[in-house]
Amino acid sequence: MAMKTTRKQNYPEWYQNVVSEADMAENSVSPGCMVMKAWGYGIWERIQRVLDEKIKETGHENYYFPMFIPLSFFQKEADHVEGFAKEMAVVTHSRLVNEEGKLKPSSPLEEPLIVRPTSETIIADSFAKWVKSYRDLPILLNQWANVVRWEMRPRLFLRTREFLWQEGHTVHASMKEAENETVKMLEVYRDFAENALAMPDLTGRKPEHEKFPGAIDTYCIEAMMQDGKALQAGTSHFLGQNFAKSANIKFVNQNNEPEYAYTTSWGVSTRLIGGAIMCHADDDGMVVPPHIAPYQVIIVPIIKKAEDAERVNAYVEQLAKQLKIQTAFGEKIRVKVDARDKSSVDKSWEWIRKGAPMVCEIGPRDVDSQGLMLKERIYLGTSDGKKIMAANDFVMQVGKRLEDLQAQMYSKAKTRLDANIRTDIKTPEQFAAYFANSNEWIEDNKQGKVAFVRGKWCADPETEELLKAMKITIRCIPFEQSGTTGPCLLTGKDATMDVIYARSY
Repeated sequence: MAMKTTRKQNYPEWYQNVVSEADMAENSVSPGCMVMKAWGYGIWERIQRVLDEKIKETGHENYYFPMFIPLSFFQKEADHVEGFAKEMAVVTHSRLVNEEGKLKPSSPLEEPLIVRPTSETIIADSFAKWVKSYRDLPILLNQWANVVRWEMRPRLFLRTREFLWQEGHTVHASMKEAENETVKMLEVYRDFAENALAMPDLTGRKPEHEKFPGAIDTYCIEAMMQDGKALQAGTSHFLGQNFAKSANIKFVNQNNEPEYAYTTSWGVSTRLIGGAIMCHADDDGMVVPPHIAPYQVIIVPIIKKAEDAERVNAYVEQLAKQLKIQTAFGEKIRVKVDARDKSSVDKSWEWIRKGAPMVCEIGPRDVDSQGLMLKERIYLGTSDGKKIMAANDFVMQVGKRLEDLQAQMYSKAKTRLDANIRTDIKTPEQFAAYFANSNEWIEDNKQGKVAFVRGKWCADPETEELLKAMKITIRCIPFEQSGTTGPCLLTGKDATMDVIYARSY
């Protein structure tokens, strides 16, 4: 019962089908926006919960700031306003009036308001009020919010005009402390992506032309999707004193002298769900990493005769209670009994399409044998994908089995990543020939036609236009550099810097 379009046939269409068949989200009547449905939003809730705990463990507290930001705030920081100008949604009037049966804007605002595309400017304004002395520092805050960026080519979860995200903002007394904060939070993202999303990443610094508007440095984690393209899964920005100077965030230091503070910002968004889809889903639908699955075990009662209902339901209820007190990833197992009045086959396939890690089918024979039929999502289609088990054995093993499934998903994605970082391309001619190919899907444990290339870059400004013409981006400058010299893969000039080249989302 594979979906109507496979990864190999049409990867972009397959992606849309996965989202639809898993009932995760749909396009809204509001152009460029999406409706996140229960399963999709449930995954976001899990991402939010797990990541929020990690953020709080580093000493940050949650705040909330207005979604409307005065236009003048953006104009204070030239690079920032230039970087976001084409994506801004602007509120210019405060109300509507009815004239001749038509609603028209009325009451122009004294100053236009920007609907939050990011919060550096408005948070910097608060920092300026709160920070007076070095004793007030550091301030470590986080915000869970929605943002609006006027995306012209929307795609569910990956690019929508309104999306949900987490953004951290901090202010420090020294450059070193702020730089350390930037790198520390990047590591939080890397750890979360790998251990919660089962999505291996490369980490590094963005080149100058790819930095966040107004930042001194931008660091990132980059993941490889099944079509060989890169997805920026998280960013952390060292803002230096740029926003402090524009917002007048000053403090009296230990030498009793006035000084501008140093700030950082960092964030991830619902794009992580798109990344999980493209990293793990298959031709049968979504595959959700157990750590972030809204429900980890689905129990489907199979009742064909009315006289079997009472004993099957009682057995199912007891099993659900036993499972809910077991643990995986340090939390109680999340269990759902699907008692809807629908065909058991239809219900099982719905959960397979959604990517639920485990589906247990229980009928009268299972009650008699004190067993169950287990279907583990990532093994679907193999001899290990479906097995009859004693219920007591399953209850005792369920936590470890879920953690093993998570580990298997990470291992599969890591093997794909490692096999598809090319280091043998040494000349501009080889580079151009490689990216002249196309790739829809990287078969398991194999090298695809096009994925990532690790090679030299001379950083000349002319290379930006060459990259645009080839529709390639430099994803990151890896922290670990080889220290060798070789030809730039774009110009042929001698270069020492190693970078990751790829097509991207």
